[in-house]
Amino acid sequence: MTQDHTQTSGKAATDGRHAGPRCIALVGPFASGKTTLLEAILARTGALTRQGSVTAGSSVGDGSPEARAHSMSVEVNVAETEYLGDRYTFLDCPGSVEFLSEAQGVLGGVDLAVVVAEADDKKIPALQLILKTLEDRGIPRVLFLNKIDRTERRVREVLAALQPASSVPLVLRQIPIWKNGIAMGFIDLALERAFVYREHAESLVIEMPTDEHQREVEARFSMLERLADHDDVLMEALLEDIAPGRERIFTDLGEEMRQGLICPVFIGSADHGNGIQRLMKALRHEAPGILFTQRRLDLPKECEAVQVLKTLHTSHGGKLSLVRVLAGRVGEAATLVRPDGSEVRVSGIATLYGQQTSKRGPAEAGETVALGKLEGVITGETLGLQGVVPQVARSWVPEPVLSVALSAAERKDEVKLSSALAKLVEEDPGLKVSQSGHSGETLLQGQGEMHLRVAQERLRGKYGLAIDVHAPKVAYRETIRSSTSVRGRHKKQSGGHGQFGDVALEIRPQGRGEGFVFADRITGGVVPKQYIPAVGEGVAEALGTGPLGFPLVDLAVTLTDGSYHSVDSSDQAFKMAAILAMREGLPQCAPVLLEPVHQVKVFCPSEATSRINAIISGRRGQLLGFDARPGWPGWDEVRALMPESDITDLIIELRSATSGVGSFTHRFDHLAELVGKAADQVVQRASARAA
Repeated sequence: MTQDHTQTSGKAATDGRHAGPRCIALVGPFASGKTTLLEAILARTGALTRQGSVTAGSSVGDGSPEARAHSMSVEVNVAETEYLGDRYTFLDCPGSVEFLSEAQGVLGGVDLAVVVAEADDKKIPALQLILKTLEDRGIPRVLFLNKIDRTERRVREVLAALQPASSVPLVLRQIPIWKNGIAMGFIDLALERAFVYREHAESLVIEMPTDEHQREVEARFSMLERLADHDDVLMEALLEDIAPGRERIFTDLGEEMRQGLICPVFIGSADHGNGIQRLMKALRHEAPGILFTQRRLDLPKECEAVQVLKTLHTSHGGKLSLVRVLAGRVGEAATLVRPDGSEVRVSGIATLYGQQTSKRGPAEAGETVALGKLEGVITGETLGLQGVVPQVARSWVPEPVLSVALSAAERKDEVKLSSALAKLVEEDPGLKVSQSGHSGETLLQGQGEMHLRVAQERLRGKYGLAIDVHAPKVAYRETIRSSTSVRGRHKKQSGGHGQFGDVALEIRPQGRGEGFVFADRITGGVVPKQYIPAVGEGVAEALGTGPLGFPLVDLAVTLTDGSYHSVDSSDQAFKMAAILAMREGLPQCAPVLLEPVHQVKVFCPSEATSRINAIISGRRGQLLGFDARPGWPGWDEVRALMPESDITDLIIELRSATSGVGSFTHRFDHLAELVGKAADQVVQRASARAA
């Protein structure tokens, strides 16, 4: 090829060196090495004198007691650094699907995401989940293929395996140099230079190995072909066998990445600090800055705003709101306007670095800082600085998939528990707290078993609470199959006015879902009209607990007869007579247990669909069918009807069958009869609890 030094035209390239302070998210599947990569970046850029270790518990990220205890990221970790005069805030996001809600809040304000992946086919579904989130939100991304020192597969094979997880081409920018089966360096395809790795040091430029020349030519041409798909001038140059200029290649790589047309791929080893320098240089020159993010968020011109990425409650500093300054300048005691028009005042500005905070001065556009005590402000809100609040879409958080019922072990801690739960939910939007409508239990709902376990550990450790935890009660009901007529009489004499009420009731079943009906057929005034409502109250109260121990539904009760005493009768007497009649009559009506059945939609990779079908069938589910999940290549949506009792811990088995990425939604559909041994066990457990 002849050399072409033509400057890029028709594309508004952004020079990363003039982009201002940038905010970069580190995302990727669980255990892919994100926190280690953060550590390597901090060490290489001089923010650390020595690279720490996640396994040794010496890393800046994963510094909370819960993260240390489980050796995994359970919240977003924040760290600032500088590189060649540019400032960066890195947000290390958890990789487990149970903690992805942590990432949802911060992704709205980042300029770019570094997706950390490895050559592990089992993690491809999780990678697709993450890439889909970034694609849907229009966030530019690069992929860092980590643990290159451990892979035994060719990088092209790895890339081919990972490609289905991305809707845009994964464009390889580097290829490894192998020696005795070990990646000892790499070739940068854009620079056409070879580098040899050095342990925790900058890679050394070497002469291009002769035996690598052909591989480099083929890989580089493949990269250029991908770029030419969106650049007609480059395509023409390739067709005419003209070598494009290096400047044009870098411009195309940066611009097409920013537009979400490609996802460039870098290689390295975070453990050994390999590939860090080239990644940082790419971020410096190609990552967009705050102006790009303003356009992506459709921020109005001349507005001044901050976006709340995360909320924290610290032991000493109180509430902190991690914010990205989208436009304008935030100073001490600044007044911010919420979307509802209310105002909050900033009480202190700080920089976050792992678990540490340090005070700082005013924050300019592009900076990521923590603002103190923004009372009432929640994660995801966009706040105005000049009374104009821009409308920026808040991040979507998935519905909870697992619940536990909890209570304070000691009654004196009930208020403290309520306050602690409110703080947990404020910090983590993936958690929800609700009150069960049928049992009155306090429910803590989350994204999975580990998610709820960490929340409980924080209640015990951070807030010093002793709590009792158990599975939520299922909303069983009971009804009747047959009719009866019964009489109830309440008579009591204890000096002065006595109590007298006498009623005859007819009890009969209703159709499923028809509810409860009370009526009367009183003639001749045998029960005075003023007492009939009290009879209805007594009947309704008796339905609260039926013969089997559960609330009754779908039955009709008619007051047919009765008698009264002119002196001793009262509302209370007739209410008690009705209760006595119901207690005697209901056991004669063939009571039967009803269990709630829900409509369920399970979302899973297509390869796991048969396993999901088996799980649903094994949990007494009725399969209704499945279809391709809209907008999710390679995923299915399985529909079924399942008893609520079998949904309670469904997510645990579901995640096990789907490499940790399956999810589901459900809603109540109907009540169905439960008979036999299963019904007997439910009744026995209810009796034991009541005893």
